Amino acid sequence: MSLRKILFGNTFHIFNYEWKKSFFKFREPHSNLSYALEAERGGARAVQMAVQAHIIKYLLFKRPVDSDLGEVGEKEQERALAAALADILWTAGEEHTATVSLVTPERCFTPHLDYKLDNFTEKLQLFSFKKKEDTRKFIYEHIQCFNEEGSHGVILFLYIHSLTALLNLLMTGRASPNVFNGTLSYDEDGSPLPQPLHGVLARSDMGYLHWSREQVGSMLKTPKLPIWVCNINGSYSVLFSPTRSLLSDWKMEHHFHLYFYNGQATQCSTAMLTIDTHSHHWEAGNGDNQGDPERRFPSLEMTIRTKWEGAAIDWNGTVPFF
Repeated sequence: MSLRKILFGNTFHIFNYEWKKSFFKFREPHSNLSYALEAERGGARAVQMAVQAHIIKYLLFKRPVDSDLGEVGEKEQERALAAALADILWTAGEEHTATVSLVTPERCFTPHLDYKLDNFTEKLQLFSFKKKEDTRKFIYEHIQCFNEEGSHGVILFLYIHSLTALLNLLMTGRASPNVFNGTLSYDEDGSPLPQPLHGVLARSDMGYLHWSREQVGSMLKTPKLPIWVCNINGSYSVLFSPTRSLLSDWKMEHHFHLYFYNGQATQCSTAMLTIDTHSHHWEAGNGDNQGDPERRFPSLEMTIRTKWEGAAIDWNGTVPFF
């Protein structure tokens, strides 16, 4: 009942069909998208793309074999998912503890009269761990609870009250309700706020980019690893680079590649974009400098420019989308 109240504010609301059918489903093993999760439109996609960022982190920078996203087999997919979920849970537990929830065959408690059954929440059993490796092993041993159809795998990994707070929790380990740096105690005219607004306090492995009037702080724009969850017109996706030094050597940011995956089944290969921040401004070669930039340039490009202002972007033959 407490989980329901945290998430929905009451015990009557239940997850809809789209959420219930969502799980962590990989694309075909040993394909050019074998590293990628398949994510349909809807709220669950934000969770899936945040987990996708951690999967990329594991496959590129953390596994004890050559870092390569190509030709990932089924077992390696399962290991990557287990490592990603464990990494998120352990960080959220301030690297002291982690709790995993699994669905059991029988109800674990007797619901009250003011509780609406969903045949899911009332069957949850919690398992707590004091070591990250024990968490990873447990998830790997029960990976079918997260990656099989009908498992409600994404809901198992949810149960938090705000989408922004959830994304920050999944990316940074702290459920900050805002994406700016630090804490705001005063509004724009210098008047004290009734309550301080809490943002992101430190850089984390994952970043976040969003083209909107809500300014994303430098903590999220400049993560420790070159992996970003992107919010593009309310749809979530992942942008990444296999070049670890991209964010630690400013010379690398003159001319580099970024790879983009949006989670949709219609994307048949990873899009490679070439980013040029050094030679010319992005609007220099465009004769029409009037009107709404969103109508003249893909939203993904505008999102990238929130991090690399003025960058020219080449889709390398791919028809621009997003």
